[in-house]
Amino acid sequence: MAVASVSLAAQLQSPPSIRPLHCRSLYSTSNGHSSFKSKPPFPPQKHVLVAPVRRRGITVGGAMLNLNSGGPLISPQDHWGIWAALFATATFGLWSERTKIGSMISAALVTILVGIAASNLGVIPYEAPAYSVVFQYLLPLTIPLLLFRADMWNVIHSTGTLFSAFLLGSVATVIGTLVAFLLVPMRSLGQDAWKIAACLMGSYIGGAVNYIAIGEALKVSPSVLAAGVAADNVICAIYFVILFMLASKIPAEPPSSNDGAATEWTSGSNLPVLQSAAAIAISMALCKSAMWMSKLLGVQGGILPIVTALVVILATLLPTQFAYIAPAGDAIAVVLMQVFFAVLGASGSIWNVINTAPSIFVFALIQVTVHLLVILGLGKLFQLDLKLLLLASNANIGGPTTACGMATAKGWGSLVVPGILVGIFGVSLATLFGISFGLLVLKNM
Repeated sequence: MAVASVSLAAQLQSPPSIRPLHCRSLYSTSNGHSSFKSKPPFPPQKHVLVAPVRRRGITVGGAMLNLNSGGPLISPQDHWGIWAALFATATFGLWSERTKIGSMISAALVTILVGIAASNLGVIPYEAPAYSVVFQYLLPLTIPLLLFRADMWNVIHSTGTLFSAFLLGSVATVIGTLVAFLLVPMRSLGQDAWKIAACLMGSYIGGAVNYIAIGEALKVSPSVLAAGVAADNVICAIYFVILFMLASKIPAEPPSSNDGAATEWTSGSNLPVLQSAAAIAISMALCKSAMWMSKLLGVQGGILPIVTALVVILATLLPTQFAYIAPAGDAIAVVLMQVFFAVLGASGSIWNVINTAPSIFVFALIQVTVHLLVILGLGKLFQLDLKLLLLASNANIGGPTTACGMATAKGWGSLVVPGILVGIFGVSLATLFGISFGLLVLKNM
């Protein structure tokens, strides 16, 4: 006797009231590009309907295993299956960084590539209601979790001359973006061209979370976002090698007590349950407040810019309280970011990524090349130490984690914590600046 009831899926179809599911997802526009809108989660010319659809399959405990060669192995309506696949992909990406190859190309890129492979091989769908949940809820939730340490007064007072070097690097990124956009306008991407330029600019001032937040606010299509991540990872790998080469003759400093603080910031181990629960609750409350304010003020781009501003203000006004829950926030945010990367990969066609990545790669290459030339040139003009300029550039291009890694690897103990702080400063401001610059400047070029 079977423990679970197993029957043909066709026998359990619902009555013939046909209506498409509605959620915030992708659809094809008239100009051939993809955009995030409030539309059905499947292309209009090929709706997947709730009922009644006659397909070959079996239902086990309410979950359908699709045996139809024309659809994915995991149905878009198999929510448990979709979430299991997304978190498994995210976990594999994080684990891959313990391997030699994974550590070279980053967990984010591994997760995206696995997501692309899974959807293009028919394991998971290109679009599903669960993906919309990630965009609408998990992504905004991630922003505050990453910025609980964003005490601006501490950043300005503790980083000294490195803060000035970081500001020069941010100016250099803006100049590099303008030059690259003039030389490589990426016209084949249509409206996504100026949007992905704004995303990369935000990433090269702050970090990956800014890239994602700007892309979501400006409604960049997933294939273009995935191609941008792929190009960005290659560029960053090359760029960090160049930075270490330029820093090869700069001597190390004597060991300092700051190394312990850096380890505490990056490890994320021994996280108390209370701090984790508080971090999630506060982040959700901030997202709710940001949603209410965005509707009240009519801010374009939804809640992401507002929730960023809110958490930075609160972390600056209440630094001790927010620092208490920051380690838990960091760990949870890393997992949620990987889930987003999994969705980004699953939503992208491999052929679109292959066709799109070369132009974005050339754009980003020019962007960071001009950035390096400008920051070194302005730094020499203002007589700033080369060590500070290289570390500030690392914080611009890679964010606080890579800046911490470079300072630690080079033995610059006094710059470990300042490197983290200027990186956090960039993450705090890059989303608002990137969205504004994209709408006001790049869109009109």
